[in-house]
Amino acid sequence: MNRLNGKVAIVTGASSGIGRATATLFAAEGARLVVGARRRAELDSLVGEIAAAGGEAVAIAGDVRSEAFQQALVAAAVDRYGRLDIAFNNAGTLGELGPSTEVSEAGFSETVAVNLTASFLAAKHQIAQMEKNGGGSVIFTSTFVGYSAAFPGVAAYAASKSGLIGLTQALAAEFGPRNVRVNAVLPGAVDTGMYRDMNDTADKQAFVTGLHALKRVGTPDEIARSVLYLASDDASFVTGTASLVDGGLSVTRT
Repeated sequence: MNRLNGKVAIVTGASSGIGRATATLFAAEGARLVVGARRRAELDSLVGEIAAAGGEAVAIAGDVRSEAFQQALVAAAVDRYGRLDIAFNNAGTLGELGPSTEVSEAGFSETVAVNLTASFLAAKHQIAQMEKNGGGSVIFTSTFVGYSAAFPGVAAYAASKSGLIGLTQALAAEFGPRNVRVNAVLPGAVDTGMYRDMNDTADKQAFVTGLHALKRVGTPDEIARSVLYLASDDASFVTGTASLVDGGLSVTRT
């Protein structure tokens, strides 16, 4: 416990799923938080939950595609807590799915904007602040789909998430000399609202479960624990990695 004691962290996509689980775990480990997402009510609920457990968090609602919103998250961390040590850029979207020959230009661009461009804009301002503190840890949520196990019909999603891996490696190389570590976590299927919306029948869920070597899907808490490792000093010599946390799905798909 208290692996993040004294640290200040930003978590985006914090209103549900992996983001919410990670924010809760970070707070339990001693971090003070700025949590961001579009849904204000869910963020306020999260802040209340963290406060009830003895933690500290502030919520800012907005659109991760906005550079001004990304700047506001960093400014809130500095204004409220005086520094920024950790950023978990988790917000994302599946985007427009279907045959690639039928995906619209707008749909493709929107997916890239949310999953990739927003993460670049976030890191741009987060890293600038971390350098002032003497270093920090930036973490992106990519996916096994961005690594080696893409499925048909997810071209925009796969391209944007693969791009995050390239962004991770480029930033790690550029800012490693300044003690800023940059890593990505690559989940398999995780039992979130998005997963249940996509797999709304027992047959669909059984199919997805069977793709994993562990023959089950993950939980948000399991992904959160991997993010905690990358954020903490336990991973002080880890940067530029694309860390698979996918229950062996990439193994069975390759």
